[in-house]
Formats: sequence, C-alpha cells, structure tokens
Amino acid sequence: MVAAVALVWSAIFVGQAGGQREEQDVAASAGKSTRVRHDVPLGLDLYMPVPEENPITAAKLALGRQLFFDTRLSVDRTKACATCHVPERAFTDGRRLAEGVQGRQGTRNTPTLVNRGYGASHFLDGRAGSLEEQVLQPIEGESELAYEIALAVSRLQQSDDYQQAFDRAFGRAPDAETLAWALASYVRSILAGDSPVDRFRRGDRRALSPEEAEGLRIFVGKGNCNACHVGPNVTDEEFHNTGVAWDDGELTDPGRFRVTGLDQHKGSFKTPTLRELARTAPYMHDGSIGTLEEVVDFYDGGGTPNPFLDDDIRPLDLTADEKRALVAFLRALTGSVREGTR
Repeated sequence: MVAAVALVWSAIFVGQAGGQREEQDVAASAGKSTRVRHDVPLGLDLYMPVPEENPITAAKLALGRQLFFDTRLSVDRTKACATCHVPERAFTDGRRLAEGVQGRQGTRNTPTLVNRGYGASHFLDGRAGSLEEQVLQPIEGESELAYEIALAVSRLQQSDDYQQAFDRAFGRAPDAETLAWALASYVRSILAGDSPVDRFRRGDRRALSPEEAEGLRIFVGKGNCNACHVGPNVTDEEFHNTGVAWDDGELTDPGRFRVTGLDQHKGSFKTPTLRELARTAPYMHDGSIGTLEEVVDFYDGGGTPNPFLDDDIRPLDLTADEKRALVAFLRALTGSVREGTR
C-alpha cells in the first residue's frame, strides 16, 4: 500500500510542474521569462522562471538580502521586510495579522515567501503578476512600511555603501526599478524542500512513519487535498473559496474579487504552499485557525457554506485516526529552508 501511494504522489508532483525536465525542453523563453536551472533542495523543480531583464547574479542576491533586512525601507526606520517575514519561521511572523509601522495592523496573515520564485501570481489575492511588482507594494503599504518608493530610493542614494552595491549589481545608482530587481532576486533564492516527504518520494521508504504514510494515502484519497495542493510546491497557484472569508452569511474579505470584480471570485484566495507548515502557524488568509488539527477539522466539516463555495469543498467524514494521520503527514512536509544562494 505504501509503495502504491508513493507512485500516486510522485505522479502528482511531476504532473503539475513538469518535475525535473530536460534542459532542452525549458531553455527557450516563455514570453519575457526564461526558465533557468538552479541548484535547489530535494523535491523542487530544477527550473525556475526568471525575467529576461533581471537575471540572477551574486551581486543582486547580496544586495537584495541587505535590503530585505534593512529598516531604512520603512518610513520611521523601525521595520524591514524581515520583520514580518522571519527566516526562522519560514519567512512568516507567527502573528494572526501582519503588523506594520507604528503598530498598524493589516487585515491578512503574513504568507510565507518560500518558493515564491515559482509563483504565477503574488499576494493572497494575486494582485501582482511578478515578484518585481510584488516586492515594492509592501514598502508603500500604509499598514506595512508606509514609505513612498521615491523617498525610499532617495534615502538609499544618500548611502555610499548602497551606491557602491547598486553599481556592482546594476552599473547604476539606486532607482525604483533596480530596487525591485534586487529584492525580487533575493526572494527567488528563498527555497524550502528536502522534507521527509521528498525523501520518501526519492525512494527512502523509512522517511515516513506508518502514520505519516497513512496520512499521505488520505491526502491523495479520501481527503482529496490534492485537488488544490499539487506539484513540487504543493499548490496549484489558483484561487479557491473555502468559506473562511464568510461569517454568518456576510463576506468579511473580498479576496480575489477585489482584483477581478467577478462574483465567482468573492472570498477566493490563492492556494498556499503546504511546505514548512509546522513553522507557519496560524493558518488561513486571516490567521483565524491556530493549529493544523483545527485546519483538518475545518475541511472535514466542508468549510463554511456560502454562494461561491468551491465545488471541491465538501464534508470528508474523516475518523479521529484519519485526522491524526493527515496532520502527521502535513507536518512531514516541513524540511529545510535556505536563502541567499543560487
């Protein structure tokens, strides 16, 4: 049974993102991006889409990392990108809702940044189409760093160290474009893999305990979790309504609807990666569920009814043992996180 489930799981991983494809199949440009081969942790696609105008270099990574941890990108010099995206927490912050400068509270939970280089869209509602677009928005966000990009750039231009670092990376002084390029390059380096599940897929049948292996069987079977959580990053990068954004029939967060204006997107949010789950509590777009056990209970109950509930969300009727096994498997998707290298 364990071997059979492993084959199914492998098919799911390879089927979504192409697995470790031959270089000649992916070397050509797709639009303005080229799929570039990387040295990645076990379990991830070897090839990542990278914009042609922003190839990854060591100088950009070093600069992007420095900027990510620098409080000078916030209006009052008190917060940095890393304030909410803490490396030890798989680049989340452990809070229910993100907190920006002067204690300003956001309306959504801080999502992990692991493996975002593989993402098709960014933010929980998908409002950014690239990492270069995404990384600048938190700087200007009123409940985040609250600093105008032009002023942030001016502050960087006053630093001799940054002038030299930008010149090494881009051959020119800091500006909005190179700021975005540097930060995006660094975010592409944040990778999570080499979990017990990945080692199990590679052929190590001892990597998962019997309970975790049973959880895998439920994940791809009775639980139907793989309807949305597929591919090397365990997400379809699509948007789904699970009912979390509905309370007593009222919509509490429009989600994807705010971007598209389509009724069917009301309360829909992007499927999150399941990698590093043990480090990224609390869960859901609003941080309203504190533990993985509660997450499984939520889905077992069929989510929260609303007019736009996703068709795949329905009661699962899991037993107590099945729930424990599923949670054990989800925890086994936690491996190692690395950043700052190609």
